[in-house]
Parts: sequence; C-alpha cells; structure tokens
Amino acid sequence: MDTTAGGPPGTTTAPRAGGRQRARGGVRRERGTFTDAAGIVVLSCASVWALVAAAGRPARPEGTLLAVLAVTAGYALGRILGSLLPALAPGVAAGAVLALVLGPPGRLAGRPDAPPLGYPNADAALLVLAVGAACCAAWAVRGTALRAALLAVGAGAAVAALALGSAAGFAAGVAIVLCSLAAARMRHRLPALVCLALAAAVAVGVSWSVAVGALPAGLSASLTGQLTQPRVNLWHQAVTLAGHHPLRGVGPDRFADEAAPAADLTPAAPSPQSAPLQLAAEQGIPGVALLAVSFGWLLTALWRSPRPTPVVLTAAATLTGLAMLATVDHVLSYAAVTAGAGFLAGVATARPFAAEALPPAD
Repeated sequence: MDTTAGGPPGTTTAPRAGGRQRARGGVRRERGTFTDAAGIVVLSCASVWALVAAAGRPARPEGTLLAVLAVTAGYALGRILGSLLPALAPGVAAGAVLALVLGPPGRLAGRPDAPPLGYPNADAALLVLAVGAACCAAWAVRGTALRAALLAVGAGAAVAALALGSAAGFAAGVAIVLCSLAAARMRHRLPALVCLALAAAVAVGVSWSVAVGALPAGLSASLTGQLTQPRVNLWHQAVTLAGHHPLRGVGPDRFADEAAPAADLTPAAPSPQSAPLQLAAEQGIPGVALLAVSFGWLLTALWRSPRPTPVVLTAAATLTGLAMLATVDHVLSYAAVTAGAGFLAGVATARPFAAEALPPAD
C-alpha cells in the first residue's frame, strides 16, 4: 500500500531529493571514470606518436616522453593529495614554488645563476601555476580571513613573476586571480570552460598567423616588435618545416638540426619557442592535434569534476594561461612546469573524502 501520496509534504520531498542526489553522484562517478580512461588513451597516443615520428631517424623522443610522464605523475599525485588534503595540498604547493623562486638559487636546476629553473620565463610559468594553486586552496577552505590570505598569496606570486621580468607571467597571474574571484559568482561552469578553450585556440591561431605573415601589416609589425624579430623568424622556420613534413614532421628534438642557420652562421635555436609550432615542425599535424586533444581532455575532466565551481574554473584559467605562455615560449620543455600543470589538474578533479566548504555546481 502506498502511503506517500497523502502524507505531509516533508515526508515525500526528502527521500526524493536524496534519491536524486544519489543518482547524480552515481552519474558523476561514471562520467569521471570515462574521462580518466580517455586521459589514459590520449596520453598513451601522444607517447606512441612521438616514437612513430622518431622511427627511422636520428631523433630524440625522450623529451616528449618525459613531458608525458611528468604530466601523468603530477596528475596522479594531485588526485591523491586532492582527495586527502583538498585545501592544504595546493596551498603548500604554492608556498613551495614561491620559496623555490624567491629563495636561494640552484634548487631545481643546480645552477646558481638563474634560480630555480635556469630560465626566467620558465620560473614565471611556475609562478603562474602557484597563483592558480593558491586561489584553488582559497576556495577549498572555510573562513573569510584565511580565504583572503590565500588569494593574497596568489596575487603575490603574480607580482613575483613581474619581478622576474616576465610581463606575460604577471598578466596571466592577474587574470587568474580576477577569474577566480569572478568564478565565485558563476553557477554553470561549461560556458566559462568553452570561453577558455576558445581563448587558447585564438592564441595559437594568432601565433600561426604571425608566423606565416597572414595578419595586416600594422598589426603584424606591432606583434613582431613585442615578440622580437628572432622569435618570429624561428616561428616562420617551424611553419616551413611543418609544410614540408606535414605527417611526421622532422622528428622529435630535431628542429635545430633542420632549421636554416642564421645570417651570421650562428647555430640554430634548439626550439622555435612555441609548443604548438615545435610539435608541428617535429611531429607533424598529428602531434599538434594530440596536444589540442590533451588540453581538451583536461577541460573536460574539469567540467565533470565534483569539486566546487570556483576551484574548477580557477584551475581551468590557470591551465589556459599556461597554454598561452607555451604558445609564445618553450616553457613546457621543463619537466617541473608540466608536472606542476598535471598536479593542479589532479587537485581540481579529485574527489575529496571530506565535505567541501563550497558545494559543487553544474
């Protein structure tokens, strides 16, 4: 006999709401498992294609394999620590990066002349990740004062990037803090994620247009002045190599061997200082496609994440900022940067055992 139809409203609403909540949780777990499996496939394909592009040539695919390994290890560590310590893990990571950059030299690179990675723009990329980690930790804690302190740490990391001389890193850090603050008022994450994906695509498109000279003369001259003419020349060489070898490229880590020497006969640069253009030149169109699919997979995993929307969108904005930096420089050539990106993505897609300070939202 059904006794719920005529009962008080309170007796019918709670069980049904609980049932809907359990069903939604089951769907989230199922889709989360699918995105995890998709990530394994994508990263495996990236590793296999690096080996395919290197087959039969004096190429060196170890750099790509190391980058994939660093992302995987960082992502796994982020998932584990994000489940156990959703607020403490990113907060400690941000503090560790600041200590490495602002502390004594030679902590990661072993060279005392340029701490910690031996390249200021790579250090700035680490600081961009520290901004995102601090802001993610801010939305995982309870208490307005502690949250404001963590947001201030994120802003301080952005200022530290400017102190290193990286205006792009400073701009990315400030944009991440602003996006994090705006994310607190967003209920639906998908439109914001789509906008971030489009922003990354536009950055890649602009760099390609500069390389092939497809922009109007005035705009091209302005961008060339900011990017420097030698860098644009490297981009043009990368596009030329990609046009001559569209399928497999010239082979991993062979850009310097195949690029034309400079007019003064100085050796060619080891990379074109752009991750998409380097992959296009060294691994062909499939290499660029796999890079784009990898970024899309990260955004999809963040979309299906059970973490609160401010955490998810902050991590997505950080990864987008890093992608834009990688479009104009070779910051992804450093394992510490790729591992940090994987760690942040893992923290933002983890499933914490304890209840969050903010509820997740679609």
